[in-house]
Amino acid sequence: MHGYHDLHPSLIRTATTVSPASLAALFDVDNTLIPGQACEVRFFRYLWRRGLIGWRELRRSLVWLVRQAPSVTIHPLRERKVYLEGKDPSVIEDCAREFFENEMFGALSVKGRERLEAHRQSGHQLILISGAPDFLITPLAAALNVPTLFAARVERVGGRYTGAVIPPLPYGAGKRQLIVSHAQERGLELANSFAYGDSPGDTEILALVGYPIVVNPIRGMLRIARDRGWPVVDWT
Repeated sequence: MHGYHDLHPSLIRTATTVSPASLAALFDVDNTLIPGQACEVRFFRYLWRRGLIGWRELRRSLVWLVRQAPSVTIHPLRERKVYLEGKDPSVIEDCAREFFENEMFGALSVKGRERLEAHRQSGHQLILISGAPDFLITPLAAALNVPTLFAARVERVGGRYTGAVIPPLPYGAGKRQLIVSHAQERGLELANSFAYGDSPGDTEILALVGYPIVVNPIRGMLRIARDRGWPVVDWT
């Protein structure tokens, strides 16, 4: 397995000997394909500038976070999109498309796109998986021509978002659950597949595949990569 991350993208097809169509290439989005701050954080600011959210939503998010004590992470905000409570999905999704065109697409990593295209040329099954809301990831998947994506699905009741995320959340163990189920349905050989991720939340899917690659590591991921012997690359 050593050295496979150093292959020229056009040589990815030589890394394994099984049928390419049975292999997957799993790509995290935040700080992997799109380096830097999470796209949902950027989208929150975008909605703020548009006047669609404000201090009320920020206060409610903070109150929700505090009530999850003793949590010292922002994970509770992944499980509940408090800022979307009561919002009209059509308005939010229109803004998401504008946000993608104005801010997300231009921020895509050149190296990440090259690697994704190399997997496509090799006949691998491309998959995007992200804890961000699906309305942010769907335009990206369409632009990259990636047929399969897993993202957070926000519950709707009475034509409005409730803020609740429909399980499983595509983060941590939820990512593993979704990918294992998908692989079983499609007959994918994860032991010879590839995965790219940046943070401890991606550890579950990186551990599933034969060729895990840590990209732009954050939050202790560099130490995890070193402990497990996983290669590390820079796509910034």
